[in-house]
Amino acid sequence: MTSFDTSPQFNVWRALLALAVVFVMLATTGWTALRGQRGTTALQASLSAWEHGRLHGHPLPAPDAAPALLGRFFASLTAQDRGRLAHRYPLAVGNMNGAPVKLRYQANRIALRQARKGELRRMHDSRLTPAGQQDAGHRVRQYTTLMAKDRQILAFDPGGTGRVAEVFGDLRTAERISVVVPGVDTDLFTFRRTYRPYSAPYGMAKSLYAAERAAAPGTRTAVIAWADYTAPSGLGVDAATAMRAEEGAVRLNRLLRGLPGTSPVSLFCHSYGSVVCGVAARGLPDRVSDLAVAASPGMRVRSASHLHTSARVWAMRDATDWVQDVPYLELGGLGHGADPVSPAFGARVLSARGAKGHAGYFEPGTDSLANFAGIGVGAYDSVRCAHDDDRCRADLSGTAGAGRA
Repeated sequence: MTSFDTSPQFNVWRALLALAVVFVMLATTGWTALRGQRGTTALQASLSAWEHGRLHGHPLPAPDAAPALLGRFFASLTAQDRGRLAHRYPLAVGNMNGAPVKLRYQANRIALRQARKGELRRMHDSRLTPAGQQDAGHRVRQYTTLMAKDRQILAFDPGGTGRVAEVFGDLRTAERISVVVPGVDTDLFTFRRTYRPYSAPYGMAKSLYAAERAAAPGTRTAVIAWADYTAPSGLGVDAATAMRAEEGAVRLNRLLRGLPGTSPVSLFCHSYGSVVCGVAARGLPDRVSDLAVAASPGMRVRSASHLHTSARVWAMRDATDWVQDVPYLELGGLGHGADPVSPAFGARVLSARGAKGHAGYFEPGTDSLANFAGIGVGAYDSVRCAHDDDRCRADLSGTAGAGRA
């Protein structure tokens, strides 16, 4: 039988060799940090107009003020005045953490209608190239779909390839709230897919919402499909560094602080989305009870305790997921740190049986989805651990997670 060197020195050299492969991949796939930059001109214009606006002669609060302050401001207004602001500044109100969720839905519907109208004009603009007209037609179809009566759009930014967040269920009355944080190549145009629907944010969240309702029919739940950050495009430098995650973490924590009520919140972070959640962990509101990652390339820390969060930390990875072959280290800003499913990391490791690869964790019938649903509704005794034992369910009556060190 052939023996293999498993010494620490060998493992270091193996990791460095793997990192060298990443450098080669980056060189051949292109430095995506220089590509795909998207402006938010329409959103910025709406925010600027809000900042200079007045209501009944009084200045409006800063659009990035604390959600509690903005909540009190909107609560002090009549329904007519709230509607007036939504029509006057639809993108600003539609993306304003602290604004009433129903008002955000209304404002984003107005913003979508305006954006669609502009793209309809572009479709027939003879000054555009055929490719430009085709792009406009694609946007018209996307906006039309998002405007359907049953859609609850919590955030919308038409700039570049776009950002969006959507709610399933009643966010205002939910007893448990779940937030799905997706990974690379996520934008307005990949938000929902016909082929492999559960690999896209819309399908992930819809699947989780159905699974949570089946797991706890008597519990009012809501699930947010959160594609409201600039995700990396492809497997380039953006995906190998924390640059996009740092910006996304700020946006994620702003969302969480602006959620209505006090119900527990669970985060479900897939692939690069787990990097976003890892960076955000230190600043998570206390109401975030659980942080679960799947297919993670790392969370930018050496162990769960270094996340400095009171949330329970869960991790899973299917045996066929290619992400297990990435170098789990961080060197010179490249790489995302330790493997979250390794024993040394200290997360509660869950079964992902049936996920079949990197994108199947929200497929109905999988252990991964059932485990997510159990966590989402607080049915921790129902979750299935990775190693057919009860280790991932140990001490659940004690402190929530790794603790704030």
